Amino acid sequence: MTKLILLIGSNGQVGKELQQILPSYGNLISVERPTVDLAQPDTLRNILRLKQPQIIINAAAYTAVDKAESEPELASAINAIAPLIIAQESQKLGAFLIHISTDYVFDGNRYRPYQETDATNPLSIYGKTKLAGEEAIRETCAHHLILRTAWVYGTFGKSNFVKTMLRLGAERQEIRVVADQIGSPTWAQDIATVIAQIIPQLTPEIRGSYHYTNSGIASWYDFAVAIFEEAQQLGFPLKVERIVPITTAEYPTPARRPAYSVLACGKISAISKTHPPHWRQRLRQMLKDLKIGHGA
Repeated sequence: MTKLILLIGSNGQVGKELQQILPSYGNLISVERPTVDLAQPDTLRNILRLKQPQIIINAAAYTAVDKAESEPELASAINAIAPLIIAQESQKLGAFLIHISTDYVFDGNRYRPYQETDATNPLSIYGKTKLAGEEAIRETCAHHLILRTAWVYGTFGKSNFVKTMLRLGAERQEIRVVADQIGSPTWAQDIATVIAQIIPQLTPEIRGSYHYTNSGIASWYDFAVAIFEEAQQLGFPLKVERIVPITTAEYPTPARRPAYSVLACGKISAISKTHPPHWRQRLRQMLKDLKIGHGA
């Protein structure tokens, strides 16, 4: 029997990819603003009670990391309170909830890949609100899967690191990029793909927290260098001649970020039976897609 899947946040980077993949896995209903506003609890409750899905995927979040420092109430409403409401309604429906979270729940002080069981210690309002959302789901919904990911960029949407670098690289000869924050760049399409691979296997036994990123590690500087190398080969218009590595201290931001947020992905690989592809390979494919006009 075909399952009814409700996707919340279908207009985001991961949500757009899920919209394309999930129809093969069930009867998909996609909702986004203004149909549902995560800052308005009643709209969430109403849509969940009306549609009565068997699987709920929450791909929506307040992701403006620095802006969250000055908008803690809005960040909390979307990242903490909304997941609680979704979890409450999921529990009542007996639905399975898949929720996307973040590496920012960690403080970045370990310098080895973070396991799902490692202690959390978020440094920012964004990280704290995302952790609060995780905790609400764990305490409220029996059938859930929390998928932490990191350094997400996508073919769709305007605001991600790859597209920002391409824009700056077309405008400037020199770009300064932080070189002392380490993580794993991850293509939104791969996050959507692994979620789709898990859906047919959803059972109470696989509930809990999982990590997924592309494999390999990089600094933001390494990532930027790779973007320009790959983009140049593909013929993107670029003026940039120098990428200068700088420290976090040289580029102060309102929100503190983890210095090291590489996630161990062995647990989810065992379920999906696939190893995450390397970030450089997937960056190359994303840029190819962007070049031929996929995404917006």
